[in-house]
Amino acid sequence: MTKMLASVTGVAEAEIAISGGVDIIDLKDPKAGALGAVAIDTIRQTVSSVAGRRATSAVCGDLPMEPEIIRAKAEEIAATGVDFVKVGFFPSGNIAACSAALAPLAARTKLIAVMFADLAPDFEFLPVFAKDGFHGAMVDTAQKAKGRLLDHLPPERIPAFVDRARSHGLAVGLSGSLEAPDIPRLLPFAPDFLGFRGALCDQSERTTPLSAEAVSQIRDLIPEELQPGAPSTVDYRLLAARGYSPGAVDPVLGTDKIFVRDFVLPVEIGAYSFEHGHTQKVRFDVTADVLRVTDHPEDMRHVFSYDIIMDAIRTIVAKGHVQLSETLAEDVAALVLEHPRVMSVAVRVEKLELGPGGVGVEIERRKAKQQASTTRLSAEADALRRRPGKKDLIS
Repeated sequence: MTKMLASVTGVAEAEIAISGGVDIIDLKDPKAGALGAVAIDTIRQTVSSVAGRRATSAVCGDLPMEPEIIRAKAEEIAATGVDFVKVGFFPSGNIAACSAALAPLAARTKLIAVMFADLAPDFEFLPVFAKDGFHGAMVDTAQKAKGRLLDHLPPERIPAFVDRARSHGLAVGLSGSLEAPDIPRLLPFAPDFLGFRGALCDQSERTTPLSAEAVSQIRDLIPEELQPGAPSTVDYRLLAARGYSPGAVDPVLGTDKIFVRDFVLPVEIGAYSFEHGHTQKVRFDVTADVLRVTDHPEDMRHVFSYDIIMDAIRTIVAKGHVQLSETLAEDVAALVLEHPRVMSVAVRVEKLELGPGGVGVEIERRKAKQQASTTRLSAEADALRRRPGKKDLIS
């Protein structure tokens, strides 16, 4: 289950984040750089105030890649009692040496190696971090004004990072000026956590205070893992956006058709020998029947993003040569159907360079009914309605 990490500046913002259902409270000074460190006393006070209600983490700052400097700062932050210490690894010939210097600390503290998507990260260092005992690795962005994570690390490249990190036993995090529309695009990669700052603040400006409303909107897009008997912070109008089918609640809403048309990519495809070793243009047309959440969609919590369809296509194409158009169409359909709200999908794959016209295949696939999921939704919705003082939140 993907957790939500919120970067906060101290005790007051930590309480806002906890009230909003955030899973990990991360101490950071957004005015002091990508990994700006807050004062040690502030970290201690916040850890004491959180008092185990949530996991806590803190960043070491934008430090030079000098082993002793990084080791000393990481040791200092670890002594505050945070659960995780995040260490930035900027491009340098000293990365391996800095990692090795932290190995003794990694034996007793959970360290997270932070790499930067906008600084040409070298994922070959992932096994180095694992060897030195790091708990996890994450990708962030160093220059917040120059784009989001997906501007520098597009969806088709994310599996390479996630799979490589997981193969070495590392927990995986994704961050970097993430916004609400990015969440449904990143959740299919099943990172261990998604990190946020700007999207949780007033006017989406990372140096302004946290906004309870903004925290709630982001939280509603990330499925929540509840402890037995714990109250949910979820607005149950948005169950479908959090991975449940709303069909049993209000079948009258029906479905919408979300489509991507004339989406052309260079693809390594073909069974003939002359089709191997190079790409050819392929056009994709995809239409998905998607369960509706509400009659009045207002934000990303209420919609199915067409970016999910395009990301699915890019991710499959990035895997390499495909023998058949039929295989490509089936793979796209299967990936789109993994989304809980997609009931059926039509996929058209058309090769454009084999003659004067296009040739290809068109398929339609439908999701098998998920009675267990529907039953669970009905039970949770009924339970919410029965809560004292709660009005009916199901739209």
